[in-house]
Amino acid sequence: MIKFIHTADIHYGVENYGRIDARTGIHSRLLDFHKALNFCIDTALKEEVDFFLFSGDAYKTTNPSPTQQKLLMESFFRLYAKNIPIIIIIGNHDNPLSFGKATSLDVFNNLPVDGFHVIAKPQTIHLTTKNGPVNIVGIPWPTRNNVTLSQEHTYKSATDITEYLSQAVGNIITQMAAQLDPTIPAVLASHLTVSSGIFSGSEKRAVYGNDPCLLPSQLAIKPFDYVALGHLHRYQDLNNDGYPSVVYSGSPERVDFGERKEDKGFCLVSIPEKNKATHQFIKTPTRPFIQIDVKLSTDEALDQTEQILSAIQEHDIKNAVLKIVYHVPSNLKSKVDLKTVQRACDSAMFVVGIIPVCKPVAREKRGNLSVDMKLETLLDLYFEEKPALKTHKKELIKKALELAEQNKEQEKL
Repeated sequence: MIKFIHTADIHYGVENYGRIDARTGIHSRLLDFHKALNFCIDTALKEEVDFFLFSGDAYKTTNPSPTQQKLLMESFFRLYAKNIPIIIIIGNHDNPLSFGKATSLDVFNNLPVDGFHVIAKPQTIHLTTKNGPVNIVGIPWPTRNNVTLSQEHTYKSATDITEYLSQAVGNIITQMAAQLDPTIPAVLASHLTVSSGIFSGSEKRAVYGNDPCLLPSQLAIKPFDYVALGHLHRYQDLNNDGYPSVVYSGSPERVDFGERKEDKGFCLVSIPEKNKATHQFIKTPTRPFIQIDVKLSTDEALDQTEQILSAIQEHDIKNAVLKIVYHVPSNLKSKVDLKTVQRACDSAMFVVGIIPVCKPVAREKRGNLSVDMKLETLLDLYFEEKPALKTHKKELIKKALELAEQNKEQEKL
């Protein structure tokens, strides 16, 4: 039986919430992602897998810090020490998108050791494992920089180039699949967007139309036994009722609050024989992201701060990344004691914010008034727009005009 780990999108360098760890001097969020990756590797070592497949996006940027590179190398070398081959697919965050520049993961391909396979262009790896041979077709993130340099595509729109890339990647996968031995277990590993995939919070900020996009049917083809994808941060099988499974392993740790309700983990894949592959999703220990939404009572007699403190007590916020959003009724002003609420959050690892949401009060529309209008006309328009005064408009106008007349008489004296 051939077994391997499938993971992706560890994004070392995501430091949007957290602080510097006093013991190590490393940002707490980097340590969170490092812990999650090492949990994947612990499982790989325990299961004695045949290879470790990483489907792209090791770092947040293409210029990782030395600390980030050191931690990643430490983790991967744990696998190397046990003679477990590592297959690395280049993702969009790993690629500098500039002609001639190295990716952030190319260093693993240039080490004077065996066992690292970095796929920066479409490539088939014929891997001989302790449990038999396996073919791995690797497709990195499809970039447009080389395409746009071609005179053939100079005057094409961004949409046309995206469609061209999507068709080209689909054709490459079909051609490479046709060249494989149909009797040997095969895996398609790639970092790309599939049309039916569900995006998570941080990814929704990306413009979907700019990504080359493929259909599940273009990937779930013979002779593949499993399709290992990276790019989308949510675990999902896009061919749940068919074979092979088309799987995004998701990120092993949360990136932002848009992912707070998602389970995070990786996949342990087993191929006991050709056309019999199965996979198991294994959850990783992650940093809890908790958002507490409090709708304050419209009763002015109730203490607003106490309402928020009561809501906090209903959650286990210890070591969590915490956000509190409280909704203020339109008839009240915010009277929350922020210092008291902050003290109640001391056990949280990081408090993103204590954020009030106030319902905007509808402003009355002003009448079309002009300084050239007579006083009687101005008063008529004014009272017409006041429902409480409209029924007494005539009496009020009469009284107002009388007062104005009296004022003029007094000025003459």
